[in-house]
Amino acid sequence: MRGCIAQHSSGYQLLDSGGFQKLERFGDIVLARPCAQAVWRPSRPDLWRTATATFSRENGNRWQGREKLPATWTIEVDGINFQLSSTDFGHLGIFPEQREQWQHIVRECAAHRGRNGRAAKVLNLFAYSGGSTLAAARAGAEVCHVDASKGMVEWARTNAGLNGLREKPIRWIVDDVTKFLERELRRAQRYDLVILDPPSYGRGAKGEIFKIENDLPKLLSLLSRLLSDEPAGVLISCHTPELTPISLHHLLLQAFGKTGTLHHGEMLLHGEADTLPVPSGSFCRWSAKAER
Repeated sequence: MRGCIAQHSSGYQLLDSGGFQKLERFGDIVLARPCAQAVWRPSRPDLWRTATATFSRENGNRWQGREKLPATWTIEVDGINFQLSSTDFGHLGIFPEQREQWQHIVRECAAHRGRNGRAAKVLNLFAYSGGSTLAAARAGAEVCHVDASKGMVEWARTNAGLNGLREKPIRWIVDDVTKFLERELRRAQRYDLVILDPPSYGRGAKGEIFKIENDLPKLLSLLSRLLSDEPAGVLISCHTPELTPISLHHLLLQAFGKTGTLHHGEMLLHGEADTLPVPSGSFCRWSAKAER
């Protein structure tokens, strides 16, 4: 099956978790992948036999059953289409724990247009395959999508095409985030809503090194100077274990929190009502207005 392109199949679902793994359905594909947070035992051991393929980080990153997977396949999550593919690092091109954040982005963009009578200008940093970009563009925003990986920016552009958004006002930027922000300041650019999902460690387009514990405070300082006079807010998420929701809260409080409201918490993967949710990172939102 590897090498084929599967047609659209709807939906994401967390099926089970435990034993340091998670079992998820992406359309018609069921995958078992590592999950350090899942220290409990599986609730539905019978379901794990349904896995199409399994990814393991023991003895190096490797897939079992990868030949059963199509080269790419497409799913729909909350009205957004994503092209998926099994990468050598176990990623697929989507982080479903971001669903609540995508919904928040849609609300903020709509509310900004209602207050100001114009489209929100959105800056999406470390933008990966574009889930937040797509959510903002579908809500009528003008979006600047920034990622240091040319391949990921092309993947995001593909996703935009799957959603009929290629002609929408989206700037696709391959660049080191810090250097890009410094240039935007010199150009006197301003944004209404800023979204960032920084990695624990990363490299820029020209080999620049990013370490979240060292570089995030500087990044937030730059962003505080890039906000418009009537901003919607700032949304940060990350998968770095040391940066808990409280850590992100304190960072955004110091950078943006003199007015407005802050809301923080854990991102979760969800399944049916009787499926244990899986914590999958932290988020914090600063909203210039009270959240609805």
